[in-house]
Amino acid sequence: MPNIPLTFDEVSRQWLSEVLDAEVQDFKSEKIGEGVGLMGDIYRLELNYASDESDLPPSIVVKLPSSFEENRQQGIALGMFEAEVKFYDELGAVTGTGLPEIYFASIKSGTAQFVIVMEDLCNLTMVDQAAGMSERQALAAVRVLARIHAVWWNKVQVDELDWIPSMNGPRIEYVDQVLPEIYPAYAATFEEGLPTGGADLLQKFSKSYLKLNTSLAERAPWTLAHQDFRVENMLFGNPENDEVVVIDWQGIGRGPGVYDLAYLLGGSMEIELRRENEKALVASYHDELCSNGVEGYSFDSAWDDYGYAHLIGGLATSVFAGGTLDLSNERGKELISMMSERHVTAALDHGGVEQIPN
Repeated sequence: MPNIPLTFDEVSRQWLSEVLDAEVQDFKSEKIGEGVGLMGDIYRLELNYASDESDLPPSIVVKLPSSFEENRQQGIALGMFEAEVKFYDELGAVTGTGLPEIYFASIKSGTAQFVIVMEDLCNLTMVDQAAGMSERQALAAVRVLARIHAVWWNKVQVDELDWIPSMNGPRIEYVDQVLPEIYPAYAATFEEGLPTGGADLLQKFSKSYLKLNTSLAERAPWTLAHQDFRVENMLFGNPENDEVVVIDWQGIGRGPGVYDLAYLLGGSMEIELRRENEKALVASYHDELCSNGVEGYSFDSAWDDYGYAHLIGGLATSVFAGGTLDLSNERGKELISMMSERHVTAALDHGGVEQIPN
């Protein structure tokens, strides 16, 4: 088995030849995705081979641990690096739909030393989260999400998948402890820009995160959740076939699928577009679940669970990111302001503070 490079400097043509089982004569590389707060450093490589076999990929993407020590330590503490590698290795083939082709994935357990080599998706389209998805892109995204969820519907609460964090486990307990500590820093920068009622909502939310997760986990069916299912973690193909490829599986969890659905529509669509289309989009998600074998889950239950889920993921991401942000990062501040407004508005639209348990 190929070794795991410690840094990109150790990615050589000899190493690539071993990974791809083909002689790589030389390659060009560029770092992509910089400045987006990623947990990994990502490189795109254009390859020249000794052979002219047509089935060899002309380019690939290599993902390595972040250059920032703080990100690496967080990834280790939350088990994110190990989760992504194990997802591709152990669950990717069963999941089947909406995933990139993986050429090689390996990790030294318990460390940040990992590598993932995957297909280059440069022929697909990435959407800027600030701009938001179109109605058609949202429909394609919720359909592929439902197909992924259907594969694992009510099948994740088994010993073999204990390595995947659950929605009422240590990861959630960690965030529950941190949110009240960092909320004042978030509030100092972002609270003033929240919609009416937003500050009250987030103040109560920041003290109730574990209760909210536990409540959702008890009321909604469980599946394999991506848990960072937003538009910048997927790429869109030909509009004629509504192709969607989902990436960045390092935050996976076992829990209600509506978490992903609410996180996507709440944060990756403009507010008015979401309001106009969300009931139809939730119906399409539910229809796709049923078409792929899910039984015993009504649309009314899905709609209610979806509304409740707006009180969790998007709010936590907004507060966590805003409370720990380097305030010199102007683009970061703009993104968090946008994200906060969208997610808080969605939560208020679906009952707001009245839904938070005492």
